[in-house]
Amino acid sequence: MRMVNGASNSASGRTTPPLPITANTDASKDFAEARLDFSPGLSYFFGRLDKAFLEPGSHVSLASLVCAMAVAVLVLAVRRYRKGRRLRLRTLWRALFPRRIVMSRSSLADLGYFYFNLFLFGIVFGWALLSYDVVSHGVAELLTAAFGARPPTALPAFATRAAITALLFLAYEFGYWLNHYLSHRVPFLWEFHKVHHSATVLTPLTNFRVHPVYMCIFLNILALFIGVANGFGNYVFGQMTHDYVLSENNIILVFFVYVYVHLQHSQVWISFTGWLGRLFMSPAHHQIHHSRDPAHFNKNLGSCLALWDWLFGTLYIPAAKPQKLSFGVEPDRPDAHTIRGEFLAPFAKAGLIIRQLFERRTPALPLAAPERKQA
Repeated sequence: MRMVNGASNSASGRTTPPLPITANTDASKDFAEARLDFSPGLSYFFGRLDKAFLEPGSHVSLASLVCAMAVAVLVLAVRRYRKGRRLRLRTLWRALFPRRIVMSRSSLADLGYFYFNLFLFGIVFGWALLSYDVVSHGVAELLTAAFGARPPTALPAFATRAAITALLFLAYEFGYWLNHYLSHRVPFLWEFHKVHHSATVLTPLTNFRVHPVYMCIFLNILALFIGVANGFGNYVFGQMTHDYVLSENNIILVFFVYVYVHLQHSQVWISFTGWLGRLFMSPAHHQIHHSRDPAHFNKNLGSCLALWDWLFGTLYIPAAKPQKLSFGVEPDRPDAHTIRGEFLAPFAKAGLIIRQLFERRTPALPLAAPERKQA
């Protein structure tokens, strides 16, 4: 019989008393306790939840989700009232959370993407290679070296902060639009962005349905554009100027998140037409972006603003009345909404594109002439 702290005495049939606990056993006990200490993991888990849902400036804060639901309820209620229909809570609930959307495979996949991007993405893949601060300081120093130092502006602090806040928001929107444009136009990038368009139904969680490669490229482009804009602004004002933020997010962006950004990934049709539709990206604008209708392909690439789409010819203004749209790239694929189909397959497809590109560009070597035998 094998014992931990004692030995078997086969001659007498008795067992010797346990030996005194040594330093080695203390170390083993400490190691076992360390292995069972889940507090760092729990702290990280609840810390991420707190930052995501409870910070008012978070893109998925409970406050912003409640505001989005309130806007949706108000819109649906007004429409029913205008049609002379009774306002029933059960009817509004079904309109907001239809079973075909809530229980679809696409929505369940969105939930998995939400978990991955919220808890694991930063650990596994990191965030941005480019540093916003490094780019900002580099641009300011480069402008100073080229044009000389500027004296601090005489404008009041609130004016400079408001100006830099608007400048950084415009830089974010342009970086978002350019990244989105390239993701639709460059085949290699499309393979990773296509994951987002594989959603067959739209919910606020669809915003998290992005491939890690796409997210890494997106964050680096944002760091570049926002860093350049901030460096330029600091040089113009002759001093370090900070934007207005809420929970580290630009206050203008937070405003749009509270008003309608969540509803861009939903079935609630809210459209901006006329001049308003040329400036702002309504929920209907983005729903058209997800449409499988070829007339809607590569349209409405902005985030909160339709301004860049209008300037560069990618704008499609939706109709005032709801349009019947279908969503999802290749929705009938057997591996749709799976890890294999949405996470692993893009690597293989993107690699094949790179291989074909090199094969087309590599000139074929001429065949060597056969040697002639001497007589």
